[in-house]
Amino acid sequence: MQNQQLTLPEIDRVIEMAWEDRTTFEAIKFQFGLCEKDVINIMRMHMKRGSFNMWRKRVQARSTKHFQLINRNEFRFKCSMQKTISRNKISKRQ
Repeated sequence: MQNQQLTLPEIDRVIEMAWEDRTTFEAIKFQFGLCEKDVINIMRMHMKRGSFNMWRKRVQARSTKHFQLINRNEFRFKCSMQKTISRNKISKRQ
């Protein structure tokens, strides 16, 4: 796992991306090199037990967390202010 190589702001961003319904595990892997198992371990280590359990329950029932399960025919809104992903590890404004 690459958790030891991540800074605290990067770990916060991974957690934030993992909580977002439309952010896939593949997007997290693309930006941070973390597989789904690594993300789950980070979430387990940095969240309260109840919050982690609630997140796991949500993720397991959500097809949008896995790129291969997303219905590509559905319309996806993209804000005009949203920047394209360019391997920027932290895309949120600080």
